[in-house]
Amino acid sequence: MKRLPLSLAAFSLVASLTASAQTFDDKFRQLDELLPTPTDTRTASGAPGHAYWQQRADYRIRVSLDEARRAISGTETVTYHNKSPDTLAYLWVQLDQNMFRADSDNRNISSYPSRDAWRTGVTPGSQAGLGYEAARFLVESRKFDGGFKVTSVTDGSGRPLRNVINKTMMRIDLPQPLKPGASVSFNMAWSFNVPETNVLGRRMGFERFDKQDKNDLFEIAQFFPRMAAYYDTHGWQNKQYLGDGEFTLEFGDYEVEITVPSDHIVAATGELQNPDAVLSPAQRDRLKQARSADKPVVIVTQLEAEAAEKGRATTNKTWRFKAKNVRDFAFATSRKFIWDAQGFKKGDTNVLAMSYYPKEGNPLWEKYSTQAIIHTIDSYNKYSFDYPYPVAISVNGPVGGMEYPMISFNGGRPSKDKKTGALTYSKNTKYGLISVIIHEVGHNYFPMIVNSDERQWTWMDEGLNSFMQFLAEQAWEEHYPARRGEARNIVDYMKSRNQQPIMTNSESVTNRGGNAYAKPATALNVLRETVLGRELFDFAFKEYAQRWKFKRPTPADFFRTMEDASGTDLDWFWRGWFYTTDAVDVSVDGISEYTIGTKDPEVEKAWQKAQRDAQPESLTDQRNKGTLSRRVDAHPELKDFYNEHDDFTVTNRDRNKYNEAVEGLEDWEKALLKEGKHLYLVDFSNIGGLVSPLVLEIQLASGKKYVERVPAEVWRYSPRKITKLIITDEPMVGLVQDPYLETADIDVGNNAWPRKATPSRLELFKSSQPQNDMMKDFNEKLKPAKDSKEATKAAEQAVEAGKAVE
Repeated sequence: MKRLPLSLAAFSLVASLTASAQTFDDKFRQLDELLPTPTDTRTASGAPGHAYWQQRADYRIRVSLDEARRAISGTETVTYHNKSPDTLAYLWVQLDQNMFRADSDNRNISSYPSRDAWRTGVTPGSQAGLGYEAARFLVESRKFDGGFKVTSVTDGSGRPLRNVINKTMMRIDLPQPLKPGASVSFNMAWSFNVPETNVLGRRMGFERFDKQDKNDLFEIAQFFPRMAAYYDTHGWQNKQYLGDGEFTLEFGDYEVEITVPSDHIVAATGELQNPDAVLSPAQRDRLKQARSADKPVVIVTQLEAEAAEKGRATTNKTWRFKAKNVRDFAFATSRKFIWDAQGFKKGDTNVLAMSYYPKEGNPLWEKYSTQAIIHTIDSYNKYSFDYPYPVAISVNGPVGGMEYPMISFNGGRPSKDKKTGALTYSKNTKYGLISVIIHEVGHNYFPMIVNSDERQWTWMDEGLNSFMQFLAEQAWEEHYPARRGEARNIVDYMKSRNQQPIMTNSESVTNRGGNAYAKPATALNVLRETVLGRELFDFAFKEYAQRWKFKRPTPADFFRTMEDASGTDLDWFWRGWFYTTDAVDVSVDGISEYTIGTKDPEVEKAWQKAQRDAQPESLTDQRNKGTLSRRVDAHPELKDFYNEHDDFTVTNRDRNKYNEAVEGLEDWEKALLKEGKHLYLVDFSNIGGLVSPLVLEIQLASGKKYVERVPAEVWRYSPRKITKLIITDEPMVGLVQDPYLETADIDVGNNAWPRKATPSRLELFKSSQPQNDMMKDFNEKLKPAKDSKEATKAAEQAVEAGKAVE
């Protein structure tokens, strides 16, 4: 055991001790070279500047569903308001339905990164799986007549406007340049065929119920040409829609008329304007009751929905909706819909939560959907702002999970037991449904209100929303099986190869779930729990939400606001978690124990003797004991002073020297000698490259444990290796780095001193080899196909052929 001489300089030296010289990589350098220069539009604090502006687009839309043809047709009037300081010679409009064209870029660039990916089913950015599903997708996507058929683009007087369609974008050339502060209106007419979601996929479409009641369920979005965004840091956001980069849109007011068969129920963005024309008196009365109910009220019952399923209306009804200050509009329609609703008032929120689902969704949907909507709003309000819209809707249909203002499409249903016919659901189905509703309803906050550019940065909506989802899940029940948020759940992804940084464009990310959802959600949880603490984080995050609601933030605005409102330099955090693929892997390499020398020879020499006596006895001494005759034992007259005293004998000179030294000490120095502190130099290595706070659980000889938290800045001078001084009142017998698995350390095997064995199981099994018995396989009884007489006949012929061979 080493000794540390008493010296204030020594204390200073040990406290800042680092490893030997190495190549220096400044993990704490500022992000100035990466973040854009602040302007009067976007300030250095992360807040909108005094000159902040954004465009606006108002819509009047009339749309009709041709149920038999599964087609949509419509007209729209767009009023575009130029709030920018720029004069615009043309406008860009999104034609996202064109992704479903057979010749679209989405279809043409579909690929697998390798042959292995085709075999294993790893298909980044694709909805196709393997086998039948992949083949069906490839075949049907080439045959499907998808995309917008734009029949007219005219100005307010009905005169044609010159336009050019570039795949999923349309440029409209204006007769006169649109000056700052001016507005322009134009009209469009269009139609498209609705894709079948389970075949062609992607965020909207229809679902067949051919085996049940021959009905369809439609979830309709991206159904009208929409204004592309134009903003200060990007100009026109006219990047093509390839499928993964979602949408960035302008806020506006919507008036929408939706004409459907008269036995359909419609769920849509906004408030229903004509309930008298589309609902029965009983349904209108139930809807009124729901606003003040303390549990969901069924507006359209299952019996009413089942009765509607048996017929086919020959007339149509038009549902009218209005929505103020939203960036998009979507709707769902079917005669199969059951509809329940419940009002929720709190703070500035006064919302009607509503769920629409077919009978196939029960008993799961009637129990959880509307409750999950209300829970989401209640939870998200706490951390951001009060939900401002009048309705929030969850629809069950073919889309597994997709968000639009005030309405979301969510998958998840019970399954029917083939023997008993009973409807049951698994634990995964239950919590999967609650989680997807929380997530999709939560998107109303990010990005439907905090309006980030999804075409560019998926993480700004998916990552932030996944983090908020995690907080809401924790508030649902104890031990909620959350998939994303806990640091320990991201470890496998952080260890994986071929990652991209979070700050990667949406279309270039190979693992959307890990990169855009789980990793940023985990990073924010680490920032909240470990780096900033809940009080500082929650204040800063809420400030970001409040600053940017109904505005369009960029990543820099988020980073700067979190630093500004928390009073903490977090550039190291953003750089490591968002701009690199480094991982947290902190190794406890070694520990040296020191104690403070008292200078008292009575104490010091006794301590030295104890250290000598504690050394292992050598093998030679062990074998000599009792077997070797020594001369001084046989001739005691040979012994003198040095046989009676050893190196640890205290002499008067030692005592005099000590007395002289003590006389020259200040009182505080004398007190320090008597402290009896234990000092430990602990060596750490940053193997993963991502600097992280140290969370040290220290165990003392008495059994006491405590946690010492060391800020990440401990790595600022030496980001790869450091030595940290730890002072204890009694001997330390154990140390664990990251004892609560809160930093996403990818290798906990090197986190403890002494090292801990990793518990596991060794399973015994009998080895077996494939028999490859072709003769047995050939003579196996052939099972005829259930749905083909020809197949049955072919099977019989095959059996007879087999007998002939025998």
